[in-house]
Amino acid sequence: MRTNPFSTPVRGGQSVAAAGSPDGNRGRPSDGRSYVIGDTTIPLRFITVPALLQETVDRFGPAPAVVFREPGLRWTWHDLARKVDDLAAGLLSLGIVGGDRVGIWAPNRPEWLLTQLATARIGAILVNINPAYRTSELEHALNTVRAKALVLADRSRSSDYLAMLGRLAPELADAAPGRLSARRLPHLRLVVRMGSQPSAGMLRFDEVTALGGPAHRARLPALAAALDPDDAINVQFTSGTTGSPKGATLSHHNIVNNARFVAAAMVLSADDRLCIPVPLYHCFGMVLGVLACVASGATMVFPGESFDPVATMKAVSEERCTALHGVPTMFIAQLDHPDVDGYDFGALRTGIMAGAPCPVETMKRVVGRMNLHQVTIAYGMTETSPVSFQSAVDDPLERRVSTVGRVQPHLEVKIVDETGRIVPVGRTGELCTRGYAVMKGYWDDPAATRAAIRDGWMHTGDLATIDADGYCNIVGGSRT
Repeated sequence: MRTNPFSTPVRGGQSVAAAGSPDGNRGRPSDGRSYVIGDTTIPLRFITVPALLQETVDRFGPAPAVVFREPGLRWTWHDLARKVDDLAAGLLSLGIVGGDRVGIWAPNRPEWLLTQLATARIGAILVNINPAYRTSELEHALNTVRAKALVLADRSRSSDYLAMLGRLAPELADAAPGRLSARRLPHLRLVVRMGSQPSAGMLRFDEVTALGGPAHRARLPALAAALDPDDAINVQFTSGTTGSPKGATLSHHNIVNNARFVAAAMVLSADDRLCIPVPLYHCFGMVLGVLACVASGATMVFPGESFDPVATMKAVSEERCTALHGVPTMFIAQLDHPDVDGYDFGALRTGIMAGAPCPVETMKRVVGRMNLHQVTIAYGMTETSPVSFQSAVDDPLERRVSTVGRVQPHLEVKIVDETGRIVPVGRTGELCTRGYAVMKGYWDDPAATRAAIRDGWMHTGDLATIDADGYCNIVGGSRT
């Protein structure tokens, strides 16, 4: 794997709260060509995920950090840090070390959040596995990254995860926990299951959190301090630009800074409460949700394991959420629900709508009925950590329905024709992104990495235009 050579990290620097939002002069073409550069007044930070979390714990420790409504859990930042360390110490006791790949296969549960932050604490690499994956896809993902451990739910909706894993690794029935040797999953040694019921060959999640002793806990500060922000910390499987699932490999530097800038664009602060009904396995949940809250001190509110319009509206209403994430169909499902008038959206002001264009009438309803006057539109891809364009909270409504906003800070974007030449403003071409957010590469696939990243530019496969004010419009795509 190679590090993006065009990142220019700034060591130290201001926090999001100190630096404020990107200014209004960002991202305008200056020479009639479809080439834009993001604002640089907020410096990049060269820090790791655990360092970012520690800063927030130090600043906001007793304040509310997380609400999981379905199991009824409420944690302060101090609570969250303690639980993360419990799991990190437990993983160390089981032989998980920096660089080991740990798969996570579950819907939005508390264990997902803890695993995300605990693996980062010790330098292990979290491998996000789509909750909708079937047996063959799970096998491909685990073997591609040579995963040493897997943390999984018992089931999600109609998917029986334990049964699917049992078909892949029948050796679990006779294995001692932590000592699996499976023919079809030759690298997997440790399986940790969520829930209170025992399963042959597996440890329960709460058992792992209780395993770490004083010696393991004592190692955590030094391990975190030794991490390099350019280290790989996350692998997310994506269809990419060719249709075959590949492991986009992201660093601390990638996702910490993207989370910071996304939070700044929404003007998130510790006074905000962000409702997160989008999946954690995707960058939308784990970066634009979890890490944006870590970067700003905002409270994370999880309405349920997966999206449900009623659960989401109840969470927004009862928790007085000020921000809400979703794709257009999620907002439509809430607006069209027969009980929508029974919920109070008065505290809402911002959030992110992404994943598909928003029809103008839907946007008017989102702003008028849900009070999301400052909702932002975002565009990106997993390979760019993910957001490269985002609207501002004060952009006019017509900009939010016809464009995906302007380029994010510290990124370069160009629109090119078939020969690779930058096209004039307003002309359609392929969108290419360069800068700190570009992934390290596809896991163990140098050929695919070379095809996607050329001269530092991530070729997205999406067709787009950029206008004279720097607003981008996605008009099509070749990705499948």
